[in-house]
Amino acid sequence: MIDRPARRRVRRASAPAGPPRTAADLPGAVLTGGGHTAEVLESPTLAGQQAPGTATAPADGRPRPSLDLLIWDAPNIDMTLSTVIGARPTAETRPRFDAIAAWFVEGAGDPDAPDAPEVEACVFANIPPVVGSLQRWVEALRSFGFAVFARPKLQPDDDIDQDMLDHIAVRSHSHRLRRLVVFSGDGRNFAEPLEELVREGTQVVVVAFSEVAGYAISSDLLEFIDIEDVPGAFAAPLDRVRLDALPPDGAWLRPTRGLREFVSSFTARRNG
Repeated sequence: MIDRPARRRVRRASAPAGPPRTAADLPGAVLTGGGHTAEVLESPTLAGQQAPGTATAPADGRPRPSLDLLIWDAPNIDMTLSTVIGARPTAETRPRFDAIAAWFVEGAGDPDAPDAPEVEACVFANIPPVVGSLQRWVEALRSFGFAVFARPKLQPDDDIDQDMLDHIAVRSHSHRLRRLVVFSGDGRNFAEPLEELVREGTQVVVVAFSEVAGYAISSDLLEFIDIEDVPGAFAAPLDRVRLDALPPDGAWLRPTRGLREFVSSFTARRNG
């Protein structure tokens, strides 16, 4: 059995302020903390105010609305997209968030049903010092209904993995987390907490590229969907051949780097 590398130290759960409406919006609720992130909610018992589609927390009797939550690990998806197509992503090869939003909301069921869950989609992004076109990208995401948690990337090892886990923890506290859809191939940080959520009764779906999502594919608890199988996720088929969907007669997999280019860099490293 291969030991997984230890995850980063877990800090107190926090989450981006914003949708969906939580217990903090109800009369008498108390929200601790401030600034750009909202701490875990503490709210009084709301006797007799349970609405359709909510569940009662066993510990304090507080009604919790059900929630379908989407978490998008932008650095991981961007990096793994580069890996599977062997090139830097372009506007034509990047995922279409409008189609992904439609697919996610459709999976939540009839919004007029008595037990319809709230829906929330969040994109987590590291923002480099030179923002470039990211401002337009963030604004486009927000116009599609996605909340965006943006953290400045000041050091090479700055990441947002723990922020995503924190937000999942916050929503698990404030809501009955019915369905969690995680777009990430990062098994080192996500495998254990996501499997634990399944054991607690949440449907967890991992969406990533099959080439890099072995943790989800091999799990007995997690559901897996290749991101290219989400309807309309890409404007055109990606230049990749999936080993889990090879044609019966086989397929040629072209090199992603020139042979002479590789040998030249290999020789330089060996002699350096």
